[in-house]
Amino acid sequence: MSQQETVNPAAPDKKQVRKEIGEKLTGALADYKQELGEKKLATRVKEVSKLISRDLLKISKKQKKNGKKTKTSVKLAKKTTKKATTKQ
Repeated sequence: MSQQETVNPAAPDKKQVRKEIGEKLTGALADYKQELGEKKLATRVKEVSKLISRDLLKISKKQKKNGKKTKTSVKLAKKTTKKATTKQ
């Protein structure tokens, strides 16, 4: 029998995010390609896409951690509002 590996379409990895950002930046900065030169623009776009992707992944990790905390804080908020309404 053949086994098929299924890939979870979860969060994109670092390289994929970097590639998408690079494509968007080169499209947006196409006007400056002749002024800067193709090679120089490509290296700058690569540097910027690395920085942006790194920050985006850090933010997404923080949101995942905070998401777990907010669920418990939401439960606490619901309990306190129930207590406040029952006392009145």
